[in-house]
Amino acid sequence: MSSLRKEQLISAFKQLGLYLQHPNEALIAVIDSASNSNAWFTSTEVNKAVKALAEMLDGQDLAEWFETVEITSNPKTVGLILAGNIPLVGFHDVMCVLATGNIAQIKLSSSDNKLLPFLLNQLVKILPELQNHLVYVEQLKNFDAVIATGSNNTSRYFEYYFGKVPNIIRRNRNSVAILTGSESEAEIEALGHDILDYFGMGCRSISKIFIPKNYEIRKFFEPLEQFHDIINHFKYNNNYDYNKSIYLVNQQAHYDNGFLLLKEDEGLSSPLAVLYYETYGEVKEVAKKLNQQEEQIQCIVANTAVQHLEVLPFGQSQRPKLWDYADNVNTIAFLNNLAN
Repeated sequence: MSSLRKEQLISAFKQLGLYLQHPNEALIAVIDSASNSNAWFTSTEVNKAVKALAEMLDGQDLAEWFETVEITSNPKTVGLILAGNIPLVGFHDVMCVLATGNIAQIKLSSSDNKLLPFLLNQLVKILPELQNHLVYVEQLKNFDAVIATGSNNTSRYFEYYFGKVPNIIRRNRNSVAILTGSESEAEIEALGHDILDYFGMGCRSISKIFIPKNYEIRKFFEPLEQFHDIINHFKYNNNYDYNKSIYLVNQQAHYDNGFLLLKEDEGLSSPLAVLYYETYGEVKEVAKKLNQQEEQIQCIVANTAVQHLEVLPFGQSQRPKLWDYADNVNTIAFLNNLAN
């Protein structure tokens, strides 16, 4: 097996990022094909994912990120069970395995089985040596380590089957936003992307907001009007209608702007087309609560620094950087340790 060098890999990923910035006819055709086989993967949403990935593969960021990478001279086979809740969500795991010189044994999600192989094929065209580091399987076997992404239920299954090898097993996580009442309309619009991009189906999608007591809901809803067309998506609309009916029949208090339901709830994981909210007196109360729920949270967005919390600006939750690892588990550190 050929030995990979950092400068080769950095150049290859950078070239892939440049390719994604200007989709050609072949990529456009794959995007259309993906949307035909998965109703959630509309061309609009897939293009958002492609653009976010292009931004992630920034040359300067790649050079900085690769400083943490150790390329092994003794490649291990790393089984990858990929999620398919949003387009290309599994790319980063595959990238980490390739970057460390290991072999990615990939079990694709049936929900996202066109886009990722196409992009990885483009990567192989750029750097043919990677061909021997990619294997697609229906069932993982003969692996040295596993990275598996699933629900809280499937994680128990994963732990049973993969517990004897080094592993990263991911469970359900949710993301939240902290509002202070001082947000501009532009910031709320940006937050709208954090909430509604990919129909709110990602672990980085905001499923709950914390708002000050006596907060004016109108200030939150009005800037979101630009997202109104989401209701025209039949699957999203079905979820909206269903949850609205449940709240009306059960006489549960909620706000409704015609495409998003806002319901007071202490939970973190809201149903599709629903955003939970919780009121607070002081921000430090929210910080304390979120620190206690750290294992359930993917990311937090806010327009101000919050003591003891790592926060992202509004509009950035769906645009992760290379070092924004899922579940805050450093995948590169995990893979580097396999060689030891």
